[in-house]
Amino acid sequence: MSPMTAARISSPADRPRLGLRERKKIKTREAIRTATYALVREQGYDATTIDQIAQRAEVSPSTVFRYFPTKEDIVLTDEYDPVLLEELRGRPEDEPWPQAIRQVMLAAARTGVEDDIEVARLRTRLLVQVPAVRARMMESMSVTSRMLCVAIAERTGRDPDGLEVRVHAMSLIGGLMETSMYWAENGHQGDFPALLDRALDVLEHGLEHGRKDGPEPGGQHGPKPGGEQGPGSGNP
Repeated sequence: MSPMTAARISSPADRPRLGLRERKKIKTREAIRTATYALVREQGYDATTIDQIAQRAEVSPSTVFRYFPTKEDIVLTDEYDPVLLEELRGRPEDEPWPQAIRQVMLAAARTGVEDDIEVARLRTRLLVQVPAVRARMMESMSVTSRMLCVAIAERTGRDPDGLEVRVHAMSLIGGLMETSMYWAENGHQGDFPALLDRALDVLEHGLEHGRKDGPEPGGQHGPKPGGEQGPGSGNP
């Protein structure tokens, strides 16, 4: 959905209904991602090649391309969009749609930063600093939007191809993307789920209900004042 939705609300690899072949595919994709993140931290995004990623992940370059058509897709894609759809379907039937989508998105955000905050910071930083990653993200938003339209239609009884549904779905995805970028642009200060909650308030109630000040100082997941340091922080 975005660099912040690699959240393990319930990991697809852990679900018993998946066969051995599918679990192996998921593990291969995760190995490629892990190799990519490590290389980017060591030498930067532009200097990292598919051949290097394949060598680090112990797969062939053709395997990398089979799972990820572009290097940008390694950063952006994850296994969890279908999981988010299932989580939405599992919410109480009488729960209002705004509350259902808020609960699922916030749960994903919390799990994402708690599961591996360094990966979350890296992915969002690349989204801000690397034009190719940002451009690919814009392309992928339409795919995620169509999936979300289905979920909205199931919950509300509306036509998934209706204008209102499509606009609402894209506004949610755009809000998540902008919150991710805002968090990175401000040195990952503050609590990401709290920022996302603010964004959802704006989408649900309008701009007049939003805060007018800047990022929240500190936060349980944010770095100390002065920004983050470490390999790759200045050069993605």
